[in-house]
Amino acid sequence: MDTPQPLIRRRTVLLGAAAGVAAGLSLGPAASAAAGPAGMPTYRYLRDALALPLSHNPTGEFIFPCIRGVYDKLSDPRARYYLYYAPHEEPGGICVAFANSLTGPFNDYSGNPLIDNHLPTATVSHVSSPHVTWDAATRQFFCYFHGENYTTRVARSTDGVTFTDETPILSTRLVPGTSETSYARVFEHALPGRNNKYVMTFMGVRNGRRIFYGWSPNGWDGWQFSATPLVNPEPDGLTDISGATLVKRNGTTYVAYHGNDGMMRITEVGNAFDKETHLGVFHSPIASDNGRVAAPSFGTQDGVSYMFYEAGPRLNARICIARAV
Repeated sequence: MDTPQPLIRRRTVLLGAAAGVAAGLSLGPAASAAAGPAGMPTYRYLRDALALPLSHNPTGEFIFPCIRGVYDKLSDPRARYYLYYAPHEEPGGICVAFANSLTGPFNDYSGNPLIDNHLPTATVSHVSSPHVTWDAATRQFFCYFHGENYTTRVARSTDGVTFTDETPILSTRLVPGTSETSYARVFEHALPGRNNKYVMTFMGVRNGRRIFYGWSPNGWDGWQFSATPLVNPEPDGLTDISGATLVKRNGTTYVAYHGNDGMMRITEVGNAFDKETHLGVFHSPIASDNGRVAAPSFGTQDGVSYMFYEAGPRLNARICIARAV
């Protein structure tokens, strides 16, 4: 697979809520007067998303929530919203829970895990970090996940529960100099001159954890990956960043992610992915988060924004729900 030439990109470092004003960014309708950089809302903890006991809980820790509204995609959904998540430690396992409101609580699926570590093409130590995208062209859900840490895979489903056709699409050999390529999220977003419909943000380890990206015409195959990181940790004063998700606001595109200091930040990358304007922290841990918030996934219901996230130390986290105020 051809490696694209690096883009010429602008990098600016701005910190704190004042950065949003300096960049000429406006506040969204759900934001409060205390909104953060890029006009991001202030999110307040609402509740833990999952109630114990769970049908699949091999290690007592869960990561990488992905919230999806399915009520407008399926004729007979189990609920309006599906929450995907997974343990990370061996053996992992891709799981789902259901609720009719983003406020939860979410009901565990008795058939979890949807995908285990015994895959059609390989048996791996673990599978984790699910991100599910609806592809309207094929009327299928695509689930992206990793297993091992150096391989990202995709599987598909017509009902959001039964996934088949597991296919590896990304590995370290496709991004030179990396030792891990994982924690992928995929979004509809066209990049100029790439003839693509989807983009992927993912964590690559190259002298620390960084955010890289790729693009595909259909989300399933034809993936290409940039050798140049999209977002780097050094302008944030960090060594590692991960858990990136795309955020579209104010007519431009941002990446929200967490860092090794336990806080979530946002960086403008532009609609063409030709910027790297670091805007600072938009969400910090509260006491019950035990020092770390991570891997945000956003949803909106009745005009109110919600954020699903990991809370707690890495490899000992739980899934929480926060609501914009």
